[in-house]
Amino acid sequence: MKAKIITSATLFILLVMSSCANQPDRDFSTITITAEEILGDPYYRAISFGAYRETTRDIQPTLPQLREDVKLLHAMGIRFLRTYNVHLDEAENLLKVIREFKDEDPEFEMYVMLGAWIDAKHSWTDEPERIRDVDAPRNAVEIAKAAELTQEYPDIIKVIAVGNEAMVHWATEYYVEPSIILYWVNHLQDMKARGELPETLWITSSDNFASWGGGGEEYHNEDLDALIHAVDFISMHTYPMHDTHYNPLFWGVPEEEEHLSDLEKVHSAMDRSLDYAVMQFESVIDYMRSVGADKPVHIGETGWATVSNEYYGEGGANAIDEYKAGIYHRLIRDWSDENNVSVFYFSAFDEPWKDAQNPLGSENHFGLINLQAQAKFAIWDYVDAGIFDGLTRDGMPITKTYDGDLDSLLQDVLVPPTDAEIRARLEER
Repeated sequence: MKAKIITSATLFILLVMSSCANQPDRDFSTITITAEEILGDPYYRAISFGAYRETTRDIQPTLPQLREDVKLLHAMGIRFLRTYNVHLDEAENLLKVIREFKDEDPEFEMYVMLGAWIDAKHSWTDEPERIRDVDAPRNAVEIAKAAELTQEYPDIIKVIAVGNEAMVHWATEYYVEPSIILYWVNHLQDMKARGELPETLWITSSDNFASWGGGGEEYHNEDLDALIHAVDFISMHTYPMHDTHYNPLFWGVPEEEEHLSDLEKVHSAMDRSLDYAVMQFESVIDYMRSVGADKPVHIGETGWATVSNEYYGEGGANAIDEYKAGIYHRLIRDWSDENNVSVFYFSAFDEPWKDAQNPLGSENHFGLINLQAQAKFAIWDYVDAGIFDGLTRDGMPITKTYDGDLDSLLQDVLVPPTDAEIRARLEER
């Protein structure tokens, strides 16, 4: 599989790789703390970061907007940001902003897990089939830029993540075989070995739990096993929220709980959701160990949307509202702190470009802060504590959703269906 990738590469790709290989040794003496020290330490709370305010990424967040956002997240105790690509200006500008803050205050801490987007050949095109085991020409450029940024900001970038949910089978627009990810992970590890990247830099890929072997056997193959051995840690994703529709047997109110109050049913369902996420986390560890590897495992993404007009919303799974999102945020943060697992919670801010054609689509509403500079229920206590005092987003002070009226918020809470109702729906599918 690897040979096919190499022989199908264009001369341009080879030239990009060669230019990276010929770089002289770099000075990485500014590094004072490493990924190994940060990951798993509850002090270095992590979050998935995107700052887009518009329905298109053609409009990039400005440097002043990024400064506002970094200030807000720093006030919240966030110290580790995850980005997703380097082919747009946002990631590089974010690094510039963090560097500015560090220059202004040497004690300022904010670090980055830098994403490098990976596609297969013919991804995002009208071609009838993606060539899933052949590199998209753009991948080499993306990896080269990620390496260049890491050389420039070695004190800030602690991890490079090769691909985002690129290996999971439902990512039909851009799915790649693990051999593609393995090739680029090894390429970056080789750069480390040659002294072209910091030896303390950790390399991973960030993907669905199933892609890391925690799901069905259809994901198990030699390239995945080799990838598990090649990365410095595993960054896995778990989304109980989505599985309230796609795999909902954990979600329904069991018969023995039907006598509970509506809020008790909600809290019990959210406890089951945490258990479900932990089960997926542990399934990745089990598979990793089954192939003879022993690597740290952290959660590259998990979260709970607050709005949805899709399967997960009212009349469907009844899973999405601000109250449940707040409960899940607290549960997963408490669990991660207790177990020394980093969680890049998804996400910092609502981003309307993600499902621009459907404003009420859940993908637009995963943020802890919305586009009106309102803190959602999950972080109302931060507003109460005054941590946002004097800070703004797009010039607006941070206030609470629902004007902070809990009774009003509770009126919008949806009660999960019963276990019997869910089983009946599954039979109808």
